[in-house]
Amino acid sequence: MSIRFTAKARRGMAALSVVAGLALGVGGCGGGDGEDKKPESSTSSTKGDGSQPSAHEGTDDVLAELKGEDGLLLRITSAKRDAGGFVTVSGELKNDGDEAARVSVRTAGDETEIIRHGSSLGGATLVDSTGKKRYYVLRDTDGRPLTTTGMPRIKAGDTIPVFMQFPAPPANTTEVTFQLPTFASAPISISG
Repeated sequence: MSIRFTAKARRGMAALSVVAGLALGVGGCGGGDGEDKKPESSTSSTKGDGSQPSAHEGTDDVLAELKGEDGLLLRITSAKRDAGGFVTVSGELKNDGDEAARVSVRTAGDETEIIRHGSSLGGATLVDSTGKKRYYVLRDTDGRPLTTTGMPRIKAGDTIPVFMQFPAPPANTTEVTFQLPTFASAPISISG
């Protein structure tokens, strides 16, 4: 009986995490007050030197910038510890190149269960060098990674929001190294 209860609890927590992530994503997409046009104009003005944050991007501290293939740049803006024992890493993926680019299929990692569900950031890991542990992206009960999935072709200068969820390291661990296949790795700080 305890195994069934544990399995149901895990499924419930995974579903709750997905719903929370979607709610945050939908809330971040809201607007309609005319301010949405300002970030677009500042994004296009930084097209020539893409490492400069735009006015909109400056509202969040950038924890790390990781360069990838084909001019892609991953900006990590938050790594928050949730009450449910998770760490959600959020940011944006920008095409800093001159031509449209796709996120490499290698970013999904090499686990069969994750690859089976299409393109994603499922290969991401957090490395706690002090505790000597590596934390992999969480999955739901169907094996889908709890990350941004189905990423479109990104036009030159455009950005898309991304997120990844991991099991939380111990509460005293605040510094970890973020790794994603085809991107450089970088140290980030976990808040919360």
